[in-house]
Amino acid sequence: MTAAQSAVIRTLIYFDIFKHPLKEVEISDLIHQKEVSANEIEKAIADLLSQGIIGYHKGFYFLNNDAGIIERRLRGEILAIKSLETAKGNSRLISKFPFVRAIALSGSLSKNYMDDQSDIDYFIITAKGRMWVTRTLLVLYKKIFLLNSHKNFCVNYFLSEDSLNVPDKNIFTATEVSFLIPTYNYALYKSFRDANAWTTDFLPNFPLRQKEFLIDENNNSFKTFLEKILSGYIGEKLDEYFFRLTLKFWKKKFKHFDDNTFDFRLRSRKNVSKHHPQGFQEKVLSSYAKNIKEFTLANHISLHAEDTVYA
Repeated sequence: MTAAQSAVIRTLIYFDIFKHPLKEVEISDLIHQKEVSANEIEKAIADLLSQGIIGYHKGFYFLNNDAGIIERRLRGEILAIKSLETAKGNSRLISKFPFVRAIALSGSLSKNYMDDQSDIDYFIITAKGRMWVTRTLLVLYKKIFLLNSHKNFCVNYFLSEDSLNVPDKNIFTATEVSFLIPTYNYALYKSFRDANAWTTDFLPNFPLRQKEFLIDENNNSFKTFLEKILSGYIGEKLDEYFFRLTLKFWKKKFKHFDDNTFDFRLRSRKNVSKHHPQGFQEKVLSSYAKNIKEFTLANHISLHAEDTVYA
């Protein structure tokens, strides 16, 4: 395999985990190979097709002769259009909560896909020192007014504006960070992307998201009033209290996790809150390594020496 062929294969293998076939332009954006031309990618794809290593149908490339995933993706794109409007509406609502500074859409919707099992996931950046106040208010809103439904209101990752760097640096997090769709405060979204420039080690060609899904940043007098009340001593104590209370609850609920697993899946600091108890990231990275090995053995190929698995 040439470097370009290896990069194409690995990209398709990664997204095959999610049953997500790719267009040629998406492969170009998502390959892990730096300084590869469009002509090299086009030739690599053509060579792989001629060898029967990858498949093509209706403008999409895929593996394992499973053309059925193309119809799945097309249906998912239709549902995503409706979900994006819902997400924009909820972003307007979330932006009115005190100390919310930026919002982006993550998860499957950020890849323009939704199905009956998908949630709408929100990535939220808050003001320094008030992340746990914001998080608690949003979770209470979800529990009380949405009857704890995650479907359209899943808030499971928070950062404060003084700590924008994502510590887990691998192909999974690089993909998730790169795909984030900003809906509120584009300037802070760009600062977040700048703080995570390491993602280009994995996705060097992925373009910066633009402003097509941004909501209006109107002044909100009630938000300003609440922030003024909670800006001093009371707010500091509440933030500390909600942090300790949540951490204690999670430690009890997930007592079967060892310290490393707990920190990886439920990272809880004053400036970050991650709630992924199912260990989805670990499952994806494990499947990625396993699928590369199985695919190369089944097709009697060896990937380019520089193309290592990022874990």
